[in-house]
Amino acid sequence: MTVTAYTLAVLLDLFCVFLGYRFLFQPGPAAAGYGVPADPAGDARAYLSIKGLRDGTFGLLGLALLAFAGARAEALFMLCVALVPLGDTLNVLRNGGTKAVAFGIHFATAVVVLISAGLLFAV
Repeated sequence: MTVTAYTLAVLLDLFCVFLGYRFLFQPGPAAAGYGVPADPAGDARAYLSIKGLRDGTFGLLGLALLAFAGARAEALFMLCVALVPLGDTLNVLRNGGTKAVAFGIHFATAVVVLISAGLLFAV
């Protein structure tokens, strides 16, 4: 179970780093994949950059916690970070996105993050 817990945590952290990169360097496609398209050439550019920085920072912080503070610290971090995809679920639903994206991507991500936290607590 230890290998599974650590592997899932690292994959989730690296995924956050990837999402951050994508929102910073490919904001249009990233926004469309998020479920609420935005024009990176317009006023949305700042918000897309903020999302990229947020996601990338979460990923790097998660990796640092896992490497230097241990599984329990990462588990607590994952519990807190699970609020982000839950909020993203609501954001997509409130701004014209589809239920499929809201629940199939964002809510499902929150569930996986909570499973990761549970596995890390069990280590």
